[in-house]
Amino acid sequence: MNLEIHSIKIDIPDGCNIILGQTHFIKTAEDLYEIVATTVPQAKFGIAFTEASGPCLIRTEGNDDELTGVCVRNLQAIGAGHVFCILLRDAYPINILNQIKNCPEVCTIYCATANPLQVIVASTTQGWGVLGVIDGFPPKGVESDDDRQQRRDFLRTIGYKR
Repeated sequence: MNLEIHSIKIDIPDGCNIILGQTHFIKTAEDLYEIVATTVPQAKFGIAFTEASGPCLIRTEGNDDELTGVCVRNLQAIGAGHVFCILLRDAYPINILNQIKNCPEVCTIYCATANPLQVIVASTTQGWGVLGVIDGFPPKGVESDDDRQQRRDFLRTIGYKR
């Protein structure tokens, strides 16, 4: 068996977050659209999903053509079936992640991030599959008391803690 490992750099437009995951059914694109649109109505977003059988098309939804197009290009670069990509602007993954995890066809969430992202894929004679992701950068140290207080203050400033 011929096996190769590849690193794919993912495009995340400025001001956006990405959610990348695995799913298994053609209705995923519409279901994810409904989740995003009803949970964070102000969000601008694009969604793409790769079929892994039949016509093996990249299915798309969204309310922002640019973000939908970037999702498509990211999935073309990954080249694996049953992968979905959501790009969000004016919303954060924390606002919709639980709803996405509860979507019946979603199998796994690989990441939800705004950091630089690489997807590690394996290729065989059958096709490509996602092994995991490289999300951001390695740790540079352990937070100090001042760092801890800055983190706590930041979360309260942006409204996620009281």
